Amino acid sequence: MTTGPNRILDEFAKLMTDAAGAAQGVKREVETAFRSQAERVMNSLEVVQREEFEAVREMAIKARAENKALAARIEALEAKLASLAGQTGEAATPAASPKPRAKK
Repeated sequence: MTTGPNRILDEFAKLMTDAAGAAQGVKREVETAFRSQAERVMNSLEVVQREEFEAVREMAIKARAENKALAARIEALEAKLASLAGQTGEAATPAASPKPRAKK
């Protein structure tokens, strides 16, 4: 058993170690509470999460690429149709739609 100043210093060191552990526990509790409150506030503001934003962004990029490809395909088909119509001597205009019936 230790006596004198060494015992007092040992007890003080043990007390400080316990206090540091308790402080870390309190720190974790505060961080958890803060994150929980921040998440609750963000959900009430209906702010989109990063993952959802990235998914929608990728969908938009893919849709734009598809639209460009389809526009190029339409232009090619229209050019082909115009050249075929030119070969047969017909005008390259689409057929007129029938007139709407008069309302009674």
